[in-house]
Amino acid sequence: MGSNAFDHPLKNSEEEGLESNYKLKRSIDQISGGDESVTVDYASSDEQSEAGPLQEAEKQKAKSGKQSSTLEIFKSKELNFSPSPRKGMNRSITTPVETHRHPLFNDDDNITFHRSMTENRALRHELKLDRLSEREKKKLIIELVKIQNDGTVEVDIDENAPVASELLELHSVEGASFYVNESISGCNKSIPRLKVAMLVVGTRGDVQPFLAIAKRLQEFGHRVRLATHANFSDFVRSAGVDFYPLGGDPRVLAGYMARNKGFIPSAPGEISIQRKQLKAIIESLLAACTEPDMETGVPFKAQAIIANPPAYGHAHVAEALGVPIHIFFTMPWTPTYEFPHPLARVPQSAGYWLSYIVVDLLIWWGIRGYINEFRKRKLKLPPIAYLSMYHGSISHLPTGYMWSPHLVPKPRDWGPLVDVVGYSFLNLGSKYEPKEEFMQWIQKGKEPIYIGFGSMPLEDPKNTMDIILEALKDTGQRGIVDRGWGDLGNFMEVPDNVFLLKDCPHDWLFPQCAAVVHHGGAGTTATGLRAGCPTTIVPFFGDQFFWGDRVHQKGLGPVPIPIAKLSAENLSDAIRFMLEPEVKSRAMELAKLIENEDGVAAAVDAFHRHLPPELPLPTSSSEDNDQPNPLQWFFIQIEKWCCLPCS
Repeated sequence: MGSNAFDHPLKNSEEEGLESNYKLKRSIDQISGGDESVTVDYASSDEQSEAGPLQEAEKQKAKSGKQSSTLEIFKSKELNFSPSPRKGMNRSITTPVETHRHPLFNDDDNITFHRSMTENRALRHELKLDRLSEREKKKLIIELVKIQNDGTVEVDIDENAPVASELLELHSVEGASFYVNESISGCNKSIPRLKVAMLVVGTRGDVQPFLAIAKRLQEFGHRVRLATHANFSDFVRSAGVDFYPLGGDPRVLAGYMARNKGFIPSAPGEISIQRKQLKAIIESLLAACTEPDMETGVPFKAQAIIANPPAYGHAHVAEALGVPIHIFFTMPWTPTYEFPHPLARVPQSAGYWLSYIVVDLLIWWGIRGYINEFRKRKLKLPPIAYLSMYHGSISHLPTGYMWSPHLVPKPRDWGPLVDVVGYSFLNLGSKYEPKEEFMQWIQKGKEPIYIGFGSMPLEDPKNTMDIILEALKDTGQRGIVDRGWGDLGNFMEVPDNVFLLKDCPHDWLFPQCAAVVHHGGAGTTATGLRAGCPTTIVPFFGDQFFWGDRVHQKGLGPVPIPIAKLSAENLSDAIRFMLEPEVKSRAMELAKLIENEDGVAAAVDAFHRHLPPELPLPTSSSEDNDQPNPLQWFFIQIEKWCCLPCS
């Protein structure tokens, strides 16, 4: 069935490797603004003040025109690799010695939780990495990875085994003593009604499954606030769920990801865009969990948080508030030996687990300045060490993955904190009323091929549309083309066998189609598979390649076609592949399995099971305080209409 892109090394020339490493170093420096003032490295002050061995080695190598290698940096240290330490000895790695935490808020609503799970850490022995300066650590990681032209991270452990070994040990040790409630499996404890803040960053496809979970949580009596981008305000409120705006613009974020093929900026002009978006998101998280409703003025203080990983800062807010947090996501983010991180390419299967650590570190280096400033200024928490595995990893947090276990089973090395809950469908199609013109077009011919790229921006919409029209003509098929955010088909005359569509629920549309062609977003992929549609994925970036590979491996579609390589010829071949009877048969078999799953119910059950064992019930007085007093209402209206800061 073809090769999996993740199983084969990418063959870069020496020049390409140097260029990708320069791009990585430049991006790390510029994303963080070159400001190390908010980054803490818990080495001694004497060591930080002196030039490290890296600088000395570089001076020596400069004479011969050579640069110090990863192994030479390690050899310059007089430490041997130590055996694994005893596990289970706890301390707080986020708080320096002799530093006492001060609560950010007074507990005025009579709900208190145990210490945030993000604080529980293990005491470990010293590693060689601990003896390196921040500059040296950065250089080691840069030598370990290369950023490819498709935005993925290639991790090569052959020449960097000592660094890889220490990163793996650091991750395993610091993750060893996280508190895990042994009674979570099959728990039937009584769950009080909670105020739950959902923090979701992304496109509509990212928001939609969380909205389905929010509605189900409300059926259990919880008050749920879904905080996401202002673009989705009407979408969230129309479902009967409270809304609060997060910073960042999903159109800008999607455009950035498409242009840069991932999270590493490819040009100086892109860096300011990324920094502005990240800062806006992070700065808005605390208010989303603590501020009154902006429409009604009803007070709100989160007693639990649900978030997706791109809502960077979620765990830090949970730590400051002292509330439990549960991560849900549509792509793998927990280390495993079974497949690499969706944003990484690893030639050796031995490096799969390491790829998650490396991607975490690269993202952390891009946001650490904002996070540490956010912790100090708003959350009143100490900053986090440069190479701490705590930085942004979710490995120690309860996590639910929203895909079908029949497509990607739960890896055997994911422990009890991780659940694969199944797809979470909102089922918007039941209320959709198509226009008469559209229904007549569907009924007058054979089932069409759906082609659309959702929220993905297109560099050349006209050329893409020409490719689509030629492929449909070549295969003799009818086609529904979704305009999407790429504005496909704008100001174009299309033949009778093509219908241009906008804003139609996929769960209504896809059952009307013979097959689907799309960008490979997790939600679109899920809806197509549930409808029993053979699928061709045209990935733009990120996890879209991962889902394209998984669909192909199951025999449900052809090899993924990256958007940059889309042509009338390969799209025609893909359509013919999907129309093969055996492909349709396999798609229908999987659809039956997915139909019997209830991902929303499983997600809610996982959230309840992973809550701390002791949750004091709120008193009646706290419930009575859910109405704003006149003064609160007055200032809320001022903030809403005049945009005045009311901190």
